[in-house]
Amino acid sequence: MSIYVVSPEKLIEIIAEKLKEYPEISPPKGSEFWKTAFFKELAPVDSENFWYIRSASLLRKVNKYGPIGVNKLRKFYGGKNRKGKGLHHSARGSGKIIRVALQQLENAKLIEVKDKKGRVLSSEGTSLLERTSYGIIRSKE
Repeated sequence: MSIYVVSPEKLIEIIAEKLKEYPEISPPKGSEFWKTAFFKELAPVDSENFWYIRSASLLRKVNKYGPIGVNKLRKFYGGKNRKGKGLHHSARGSGKIIRVALQQLENAKLIEVKDKKGRVLSSEGTSLLERTSYGIIRSKE
């Protein structure tokens, strides 16, 4: 319940720092050059921390919306595809980044696959999010 009280930016920032301690979660080789969607012009500027921030964000989204699959998450991380002077269309984010990050979170035992429905948070993942958000709430008091 406490993840809904804490600001998402603060929670994701602290969870990203905690994810750096997991040996299973690390940026794949060459990921500093990957764009986050086909309609983007450049790769993320903060390429050292990007992978951990995206993994933390995925962890929070799986907790909030789960069971959820890669395709639905691609919609969340999508954006506006601008094509010249015509109307703008929505476009999806990169599926590879989301898929590889979810696989790493599964290997770290923070996420598990629910039979053909999508991914949900494991008890360890829930405890990590809840403990972190509770710590943020306690530090504000």
